[in-house]
Amino acid sequence: MRPIAAILADSGPMDLLSSFARQLTAQGVRVRGLIQQHDPDMQLVDVHSGQTYAITQNLGPDSEACRIDPSGFAEASVVLRAALAEPADLVIVNRFGKLEAGGAGLSAEMLAVMAEGVPLLTTLHAELLEQWQHFTGHAGVLLPADLEALHRWWDGVRQG
Repeated sequence: MRPIAAILADSGPMDLLSSFARQLTAQGVRVRGLIQQHDPDMQLVDVHSGQTYAITQNLGPDSEACRIDPSGFAEASVVLRAALAEPADLVIVNRFGKLEAGGAGLSAEMLAVMAEGVPLLTTLHAELLEQWQHFTGHAGVLLPADLEALHRWWDGVRQG
């Protein structure tokens, strides 16, 4: 089974990723990475330590501009770099989004994880499928937003 996978979902399955990470961690798997939460603003949460990284900025009540704060992604990237140094058994990255599709956000760290052969799991919206395929060199598999499917994928990666 290919060690690069994305959950294709129109809405981010953050609870699914969190549950999957907790279950694998309970089995002794070194799961590392970042999962997005809305509390009430968006933040990335380190799945290992629980540390949070704010990824939105307050632009005022009348602003219609994108609130994503690239500096928050830069701060959170330390989690993915540390996962490579350990090394982790599995790295979860909240999502492959517009920043990553454009070569920013967490794209460099995701590429480093893939280059080292560490299994990577992320999510993406259908509108970014073509960019994801290009980003992974068509090496990634798409998974449904289903816990059982994630476990089947992981079992295949571990056996492979």
